[in-house]
Amino acid sequence: MHRGRILLAAGALAALVSAARAWPGIGTPLDVALEAQTPAGAVAPGDWPLYNRDLAGTRYSPLEEITAANVAKLAPAWSYAMESSGGGPLGGGSSAVPLVVRGVMYLPSGNRVVAIDGATGKEVWQYEVPPPSGAAARGGRGAAAAGRPSARGLGYWPGAGSDSPRIVFLAGIRLMAVDAATGKPAAGFGTNGVVEIGVPYNGTPTVFRNVVVIGANVNEVPQGPPGNPRAFDARTGKKLWEFQTVPKPGEKYNDTWGDGWKDRSGTNMWGFSALMDPARGLVYLPIAGPAANYWGGDRPGNNLYANSIVALDAETGAYKWHFQTVHHDIWDLDMPSVGSLVDIRQGGRTVPALAHIGKSGYMFILDRVTGKPVFGVEERAVPKGNVPTEWYSPTQPFPVKPAQPMVRVAFDKGRDMVRAEDTSPEHVAECEALYDKSGGFYNAGPFTPFQYHEDGTPPKSTITFPGGTGGVNWGGTAADPTTGLVYMNAHDTSLVGWVEKKKPGVTYSFDAVGSEQLYDRASVNGVGPFFTFSAPLKDANGKVLAQGVPCQRGGVEGHAGHYRGPTGCQAVDGQQRQRRPERHCRRRGVRGGDQRSPLPRLRRQDRQGVVERDARAQRQRQPDVVSGGERQAIRRNRGHRYRSRFCPAVGRGFMPAGGGPEGPAYE
Repeated sequence: MHRGRILLAAGALAALVSAARAWPGIGTPLDVALEAQTPAGAVAPGDWPLYNRDLAGTRYSPLEEITAANVAKLAPAWSYAMESSGGGPLGGGSSAVPLVVRGVMYLPSGNRVVAIDGATGKEVWQYEVPPPSGAAARGGRGAAAAGRPSARGLGYWPGAGSDSPRIVFLAGIRLMAVDAATGKPAAGFGTNGVVEIGVPYNGTPTVFRNVVVIGANVNEVPQGPPGNPRAFDARTGKKLWEFQTVPKPGEKYNDTWGDGWKDRSGTNMWGFSALMDPARGLVYLPIAGPAANYWGGDRPGNNLYANSIVALDAETGAYKWHFQTVHHDIWDLDMPSVGSLVDIRQGGRTVPALAHIGKSGYMFILDRVTGKPVFGVEERAVPKGNVPTEWYSPTQPFPVKPAQPMVRVAFDKGRDMVRAEDTSPEHVAECEALYDKSGGFYNAGPFTPFQYHEDGTPPKSTITFPGGTGGVNWGGTAADPTTGLVYMNAHDTSLVGWVEKKKPGVTYSFDAVGSEQLYDRASVNGVGPFFTFSAPLKDANGKVLAQGVPCQRGGVEGHAGHYRGPTGCQAVDGQQRQRRPERHCRRRGVRGGDQRSPLPRLRRQDRQGVVERDARAQRQRQPDVVSGGERQAIRRNRGHRYRSRFCPAVGRGFMPAGGGPEGPAYE
């Protein structure tokens, strides 16, 4: 059965975190503070009441009890088996970030929502979510389709007047609320604590004052349900507003779609949360790319508000500004998260800013009041493709500062192809064979579009970096208010193949069933968009040691390409501090299983132990957590060990393999 388990450590932190060495600084201190530290958005030091801890999206905990001096002595304090009611299977796993308010932890667990005593791990209450019926039974997919709570997490409303605090959450097309003290359906909220919302959302509610903001999950079919974000009254469940992400005729920017606006799907907020500026009453929404992902001939134009950060009045939904990070997306470089809010000292004045980095790997630092770039953005010419009927944007936005992307965005065979000293001669031979089979790989730099392949002609493939999983995916960013650094988990993956005219009756992707688009992605390995430049790693006898090991050299230091990605520590002054990859080695026969350890360099006898997960599994890029315990960025590795990622000022880094969300830090 699929069950999860939460392990908590003695010493008051929910995660088994490790700590960095004392922070030595990076030269001149930055005069930087985060908006979340102001009274309007303050969070009690021991609480974690939101997915990102605070409305600014910092994921910063000021707790300092766990340090480098005591982390090795941590031991499990308690554990809680995550399962459905009656001990049933969890149903698809969990990537939830538990909420903690005044010592009580709240989280989804299968078909339940539970409250746990944070000190003892004992269950305080559980609410079994009733199975959906009618229209609600047909909403969403995965856990949402089964009527279970979103596996991403919950929202917390602190109450108002005579209304007591509530836990709010999504379950398919249902927005639900229960009393935080008892777990009973919240009186006065919809019908018995339930409001049907039409289009499902699999993320977490973002709560500000009496407003609950949610996104929308739709498939990658061009014509379908809208991806519009919405807001509801936390007291009554009444719908407050809905933002039209694809403008209709008569609305501004409708002309950026040609005739492709009608019934256009995608263009949704699927990211798991929004940001809020409590002092200004603004909400910031990450709007993803339009459907279909890799062909946009039926939507000529830049396609606003796709691939944009959109700022609205949180209580009315009134439009304030937008910033588009990708024009006419045909790479699936959409917006899995919205970033972090920061305050920057520039020219003797404080600039309230928003630092965002998404799948493209470029960081944009914007004035969060106006949406204007703080350090400048340039429109630069990018390569054009040759797919019939496609519309190509002649330029794309590039930040002036930080100028360098946090991930690979180009490929040159002579420079970037993996070598025998990186992995093994056998692996290199497999990569060369795939390269030849594919007819070589075309790449002309950032935003190289997939070229057209006509059925029956020799293969000639395109390779793009970063692939459709990023870049920086839904893990997003974390920020440290004491140093002015923004942390992200960036990774290098590729996509290879071409665009072809769709074959009748063939489904090209699991999330594009029924699509009537004319063109879609394929490669020498078949139809679909998921193929990467990777090959099995074999020993000299032909035994497969690992599947899907990348064929590109990895990282900025010229090592082999088998990383979870470079560690990014980015100052909000626009200066890049470092991109430092680290490698994982699987060593067999340790305590009867596999043990992974980060290695700065692989010795020759270790090279065949390098392991990389299948590219399709790399979507799950977990959030960072920044702790005050000697300046550390924390993530959990695939072996469920918590490690610190030390910023480059310390000279060390740890890039875990992912596999689970970060727990909150709490007292």
